[in-house]
Amino acid sequence: QVQLVESGGGLVQAGGSLRLSCAASGRTSSGYVTAWFRQASGKKREFVAHISWSGGSSNYAGSVKGRFTISRDNAENTVYLQMNSLKPEDTAVYYCAADARRPWFVSYQETNYEYWGQGTQVTVSS
Repeated sequence: QVQLVESGGGLVQAGGSLRLSCAASGRTSSGYVTAWFRQASGKKREFVAHISWSGGSSNYAGSVKGRFTISRDNAENTVYLQMNSLKPEDTAVYYCAADARRPWFVSYQETNYEYWGQGTQVTVSS
């Protein structure tokens, strides 16, 4: 089992920045791939970014590419999402997800992630 706790959400003005953190605990020693998803009110949850256990592979949704950066510190069991140039349309609950079955496999599909955090709210005002 891997437990995930997100933090760093909040209210920010358009053009501002936030850094989300996803702290993992439990069975982390064998490695896990991590992703961020988000869900805006009334909309389906959507992929934001993912990063492999080694950090050597990462991808982004087109809507955030060039503005968001995903990174990880395996010594601290923490994955980060640096969000710059935030827009009102980035407003959503952001979820961290992880999968330990294939730590090298970066997937865009939420069904490929077995562990989820509780989410952190990000609100961008115009």
